[in-house]
Amino acid sequence: MVLAGGGFFCASAPAARADEVTRLAKDLRAKYAAQLEELAAWCDEQGLAHQARKTRSWLGTRDPNKLYVTELPQSIGPAELPADTPAEVVEWNSRFWRLRRQVAGALEKLARRAVVSDRASLAFELAAGAARENPDQEAIRRLFGFQRFQGGWHTLYEIDRLRANQAWTDQFGWLPKSYVRRYEQGERRYQGRWIAAEEDARLHADIRHGWEIETEHYKIRTNHSLEAGVALGIKLERLHRVWRQLFIRYYASEAQVRDLFDGRPRRRAPLPQHEVVYFRTKEDYVKALKPVFPNVGISTGIYVDNPSRAYFFAGDEYDERNMYHEATHQLFHESRRVAPDVGARGNFWLVEGIALYMESLRAEDGFHVLGGFDDVRMKAARYRLLHDDFYVPLAEFGGMGMHAIQSDKRIATLYSQAAGLTHFLIHYDGGRYRDALVACLSAVYDGRDNPLLLPQLTGTSSGDLDSQYREFITSGGEPPAARAPADKKPAPAAAKED
Repeated sequence: MVLAGGGFFCASAPAARADEVTRLAKDLRAKYAAQLEELAAWCDEQGLAHQARKTRSWLGTRDPNKLYVTELPQSIGPAELPADTPAEVVEWNSRFWRLRRQVAGALEKLARRAVVSDRASLAFELAAGAARENPDQEAIRRLFGFQRFQGGWHTLYEIDRLRANQAWTDQFGWLPKSYVRRYEQGERRYQGRWIAAEEDARLHADIRHGWEIETEHYKIRTNHSLEAGVALGIKLERLHRVWRQLFIRYYASEAQVRDLFDGRPRRRAPLPQHEVVYFRTKEDYVKALKPVFPNVGISTGIYVDNPSRAYFFAGDEYDERNMYHEATHQLFHESRRVAPDVGARGNFWLVEGIALYMESLRAEDGFHVLGGFDDVRMKAARYRLLHDDFYVPLAEFGGMGMHAIQSDKRIATLYSQAAGLTHFLIHYDGGRYRDALVACLSAVYDGRDNPLLLPQLTGTSSGDLDSQYREFITSGGEPPAARAPADKKPAPAAAKED
């Protein structure tokens, strides 16, 4: 583990405690699965086929090479059963929820034990599991930033908006409640008067006078449409939420994480909202940025750290994966102070690798999901190693800075390796290296890293990490038959300094 001053200490005792938590979590899941099967068998006896299927499918089959973040409901409490519900279904529902609440409590206790071991990623994974089982467990909800208000779970930002008599719509964003109906009918409020939506579009056609959309963590300017700006904001907020859980030890200290789990979070200075500009077309995008970044035309979106702003465009060439990639760079750069020229001296692969990993964000069966051998980046990484036998040893790779990688003729292949290595560090052996990865990222963005930092943090030699990576990649089965078209085309180097 990295101390605030940049030193190290032996992490064997915390690691042992974390291994114990992992074992207990595995045992708990097995016990819970048995209890669910027992309940499903009871349903079979009662002739409750639908309830039996739901009970057996509740845990589902989780891919260990994917991260699952639960989509939490805003409403409080489970849906009420109709008055004429058969007694057997009422009994099943009661037993099902009782089991879920019991396992949620056990997961919360394990999450607190993980925090003591400075395994924040494991702690949040367990807490997310508890939140799925019991979305109304108040301590866990507060941990994720929610409070009870007006019959639902809301963040403090949302509560302030609601108290100001505003309403959120997925089409128009935040509006005064009295405006919503008129917006739905095609009217728009502009400089104190009501106008038609067509006139509103004409007035905002130039990016300098574009719509300004505000979400909890973003300010978006667009000349596409109000609706498109709001849709982008929803995606960015989804990324922000997942990023905050996975990388909490990047922007919060160990003491702050412990306080968070103890229900007494320390106050942090409010961060500015992240600025995003979203152009209607690529032509608009290139026209606006080319005077500063001459080769911007080869990109599908960029993050610029001075001034701190991300730029994207709509249309046929819109690339959602690239949007998540560049927005990830923005989160790492703007969520705390960072050193100038991040990754310039070495470990640049990790700066890009984590952004490549976050590209994989998508929705699956009620979860926000990251990673997986089926992701296009991992297919490319596996092909490069198993088919091309291409691999730069970690001891050498860690010493390559931004210029060395971006000027290398093998740049696309190096990016594929970066994606594969990052996936490995997050998922190998149940997430064994996940917190070390976050600590290494923290050091890289602080400018206090070195080529041997990752082996030091993992307690594993570079050579052993190389071997484990090959083992991990091979565990995915047969290599892809053809190279996946997923080698990253970097954004123009002049556009960002990471």
